[in-house]
Amino acid sequence: MTRSAQAPGVARPRQAPPAPPAFAMTAGHVELDGRPVLRGIDLRIDAGEMVVVLGANGSGKSTLIRALLGLTPMSSGSAELHGVPPARFRDWHRIGYVPQRLSVGGGVPATVREVVASGRVARRGRLRRTSAADRAAVARALDAVGLAGRAGEPVGWLSGGQQQRVLIARALAGEPDTFVMDEPTAGVDAESQGLLAASLATLVKQGRTVLLVAHELGPLEPLVTRSVLLSGGRVVHDGLPGAGGSGRPSADGHAPHDVPPSGDGARGEQTDGSGCHPHPGREQARPHAYDVSGGPLNPGAGQ
Repeated sequence: MTRSAQAPGVARPRQAPPAPPAFAMTAGHVELDGRPVLRGIDLRIDAGEMVVVLGANGSGKSTLIRALLGLTPMSSGSAELHGVPPARFRDWHRIGYVPQRLSVGGGVPATVREVVASGRVARRGRLRRTSAADRAAVARALDAVGLAGRAGEPVGWLSGGQQQRVLIARALAGEPDTFVMDEPTAGVDAESQGLLAASLATLVKQGRTVLLVAHELGPLEPLVTRSVLLSGGRVVHDGLPGAGGSGRPSADGHAPHDVPPSGDGARGEQTDGSGCHPHPGREQARPHAYDVSGGPLNPGAGQ
């Protein structure tokens, strides 16, 4: 009997099923205040990809991200996170979410270290004491964004670009395998953009999944494996960045052969500046966002 032959009646070992995509949307439609924002979106992002979503203001970029995370309800269609609908997803420690800006709350101001350390809550739970592993993860995250020397300062003392780096460090501290970043370079100085690019380069080498919303790529462009261009709530390009001239928006935010946005669809896009992490209403199963006062944010804030 040859090595390739198999004795009768001996079952062959089962092959493991293929891993589900990190993100998927099928025929996704979203309406806000009665106006269509997303129109029939079909999207699949596999684990290990770094995908950027581009488009002009009002094209539906942030709404797409929020719908994929279950933060914005869809009027029709379906979405999945790692093969599970967002409403039933429980492994929120796998998702590192970086909103557009850090919400500044009242009360006693939190330090940079405290805000970054809040990214460990979903992994260790609220009631468990901080461990050496938690402290080491926070230190690595601060180093990665170049803020180790500012760790003891109140977040409110930092510039907008530095606060954005705090949000990125908070996501890094949780050690997720999937990152979602909503306009992380918006209003950020060149130094911060360079540090972000270096941090993302490390994540890409580690095989992490990164879904990024941006107006333009800048220093991030060499890292991107795929770009998705939205216009009027529709996907008008999905492929290599710059392929056929369609992977980068022009000065007005549209690709050279882009479909112009149609009135209603360009309005009503919402963004999340609250710093909240998905999914609302699941305090023990999702990452916990903290404002700079150190208190937990309202899970429904910004929705």
